[in-house]
Amino acid sequence: MTPRIVPVGLAERSYEVVIGRGLLDEAGARIAPFLKNRRVAVVSDEIVWRLHGARLTASLEAAGIACPAIVVPPGEQTKSFEGLADLSDRLLALELDRNDLIVAFGGGVVGDLAGFAAAIYKRGVDFVQIPTTLLAQVDSSVGGKTAIDTPRGKNLVGAFHQPRLVLADLDVLSTLSDREMRAGYAEVIKYGLLGDFSFFEWLEANAAAVLARDPEALAHAVARSVEMKTEIVIEDEKEAGRRALLNLGHTFGHALEAETGYGEALLHGEAVAAGSAIAFRFSAAQGLCSAQDAVRAEAAIAAAGLPTRMEAVAPVPFHAEALVRHMGQDKKADGGKLTFILARALGDAFVAKDVSAQAVREFLISEGAKP
Repeated sequence: MTPRIVPVGLAERSYEVVIGRGLLDEAGARIAPFLKNRRVAVVSDEIVWRLHGARLTASLEAAGIACPAIVVPPGEQTKSFEGLADLSDRLLALELDRNDLIVAFGGGVVGDLAGFAAAIYKRGVDFVQIPTTLLAQVDSSVGGKTAIDTPRGKNLVGAFHQPRLVLADLDVLSTLSDREMRAGYAEVIKYGLLGDFSFFEWLEANAAAVLARDPEALAHAVARSVEMKTEIVIEDEKEAGRRALLNLGHTFGHALEAETGYGEALLHGEAVAAGSAIAFRFSAAQGLCSAQDAVRAEAAIAAAGLPTRMEAVAPVPFHAEALVRHMGQDKKADGGKLTFILARALGDAFVAKDVSAQAVREFLISEGAKP
C-alpha cells in the first residue's frame, strides 16, 4: 500500500501527515531530515512502549538517531499538571536543547501531553506525532492542539503548537482493543456528520469493515478524516471560527467526561459519540434539523457499538445542573454564553452561539437527567 500524504499548509509551520502501513519501520529515515542534532526524546506510555517501542527504537537507531525514552503511565489522569511537571523535569534531566526534537509516540493523551511539553520546554522545541490509536490518527495528532486537563474541565490549559511531521501507521492499530477502535471511530463519523454527507453515507455502509481493520477501508476512513480536519485547520488554525465545528459532540461529551471522572468508565471517543447523538437530538428539539436526521445519526453511531444516550454512559442519572455548569467552563464558552455545535442536517453542522442554558437544562431533563 502506497502511503497517502495529506499536506497541512500553514506557511512556515506547514507539515505532512503520512498515512500508511509499515511507517514505524521508516520513522528514523522520515524524521532524520528535521534534526540538527541526531537526537530525539521519545515520550510514550507503558502499554504502547511494551508493544511497539522496540520497533521504533530500531528504526531511529538505524538512522543514527539517539533516542532516550520517557515512559509515562497510560490513561487520561497522566494528562495533568502533575504529569506535565514530571515530564518536563525528565526532559530537563536529559539535557535536551532547543535543536533537539520530541517524538510523541502514543494515543491522544501522550500526543497532547508531549506536544504541550514541547510547546513550553525552553520556550518551544519541535516535535513529531506518531499516533497509535485510531482517535489520535484522525483527530488529536493533526492541527497543533496540545493541552492538559484540570479538575475544572478537559483541555483547559494548553497551547497551539504544530508538529513537524505526523506518521499514522495503520499497522499499529492491530494491537488496539475493539473498544478503543470504536472510540476512535466516533471521531471518524463525526467528520461525516459535521461536513460531508457522502462520507457519512460511505461510513453507514462500511463501518464494520473499518472497525474490523480492513486495510483499504481503514486507509480511506483515516485519510478522509485527516483531509477534512486539515481543510478546516488551514482556514482557521487558532479556532477563531470554523475550526470550532470539529467540536461536534464535545460540549455535551466533555460534560459527561467531567462527571464520570475522566477515567476508564467513559473513553473520550465514547463521550464524543454520545455527545454527537445528543447534539443532533437537541438540534431536532430546537427545530434546527429534522427528527429523521437525528434518528439516522443516532442509528449510525449505535451501529458501531457506541453509546448514544446518557443512560448508556452511566447507570446513575446525571444532574442537568452539573452538566450545564461544566458546559459553562467549556473553551468555546464566550462571555458566559454557551456555544454548541449544532446541525441543520446530516453533513451540515454550524456554530451556535448564545444557546440558552435553560433550554439545554430542560432538554437534558427530557433526556433523563435529574434537575
